[in-house]
Amino acid sequence: MIITAATDSLQLSPDWDRPAPGPIQELAQYPVALIGDAQSRMGLMHAAIRPVTPGLRLAGTVLPIQTREGDNLAIHRALDDARPGDVLVINANSDTNRACFGDILGELCIARGIAGVVIDGATRDVAELQAMGLPTFARGISPAGPFKYGPGTLGAPVACGNVVCHPGDAILGDSDGIVVVPKHLITATLEKTRAQDNAEAAMRAKIPALVH
Repeated sequence: MIITAATDSLQLSPDWDRPAPGPIQELAQYPVALIGDAQSRMGLMHAAIRPVTPGLRLAGTVLPIQTREGDNLAIHRALDDARPGDVLVINANSDTNRACFGDILGELCIARGIAGVVIDGATRDVAELQAMGLPTFARGISPAGPFKYGPGTLGAPVACGNVVCHPGDAILGDSDGIVVVPKHLITATLEKTRAQDNAEAAMRAKIPALVH
């Protein structure tokens, strides 16, 4: 960590296997709404989790973090073990009065190859996050800075935007919001998404005939 703080209040889980990136990158070619439709409209986060860096999409694997409201010690520690392609998925107990993420953590994410950040809580420094190109989704924005006391957990399943996110699950985000795909269903969901896309393309092809 670049900060000096005791981390004995944090609970660390053993490392986990990440899925192959290929199918996730293929899924990333489709809209979040279409992927949600393909998995029976399950796995879609609450509408309050919105992009705060407009136009930036994310796709990667879940690195789950639980932190106390307005505290980001666990996030700093998580970056020590993060791998390129991970997405920080942070349960900050839905608190939006104090940000738990900002531009310094954002720069660390860019350096680590983090694919994006999703926060059930608040962030700040959104102009800086936009400029550095870090896709960031959050429940709210607040200029109030965080504490660094803990406690927190790293690598254990967390709820974020009303969806339970397990380590290694696929997560994708666009201007509509966030969808989570369980790790063991990534390949099947990709196949269903392709089929859904083909079905919708066939429907669109019929539209011109309706105007005559």
